[in-house]
Amino acid sequence: MEVPLEITFREVEKSDDSERLIREKAAKLEKICDSLISCRVAVESPHAHQQSGSPFRVRINLRVPPGHDLVVRRVSSEGYLHERLPVVISEAFDAAFRQLKKLMEKQQGQVKAHPEQERIAFVAQLFPEEGYGFIQTQEGRELYFHRNSVLNDDFDRLEIGTGVRYVAGAGEEGPKATTIQIVDKPGASAVESVI
Repeated sequence: MEVPLEITFREVEKSDDSERLIREKAAKLEKICDSLISCRVAVESPHAHQQSGSPFRVRINLRVPPGHDLVVRRVSSEGYLHERLPVVISEAFDAAFRQLKKLMEKQQGQVKAHPEQERIAFVAQLFPEEGYGFIQTQEGRELYFHRNSVLNDDFDRLEIGTGVRYVAGAGEEGPKATTIQIVDKPGASAVESVI
């Protein structure tokens, strides 16, 4: 991690065992994403008064380049107020692991392909400085896409006319391309001869 792990205990007695467990679980997160910018863990008791047990809340905030924030929160629920703190910590880190793994797979282009949802289009407009563009579908529609939608971190390889495979989804202002993958690059030749 570029920034050290931050652990905070609020209204909960800090123990070496809990801190050790958090550090072990955070180390496992680093194994799937060695570029974690930060990992903040807050362990707290949401209620100062006693009910029929001691509830715990564990919140994990992860920052992953290029600007992704993942937040996980686990609370020992009312039916499980006697749930021990290590169980709540483990459940929170398990959820964080799943979210981080899903994000890493998406960033590395390992997202499951659904051929029936994929379509072919080409880049019609590109605004590299702003980090977005538009593709034109085979039906003639233009769909917005953001640089984060481009698989394999290939946004900088795009140019007008680049052939792409895409998956469409709903955006705030209408349909957009949620996933873009380059399938053919204009003007690229497989072999160039040098004379």
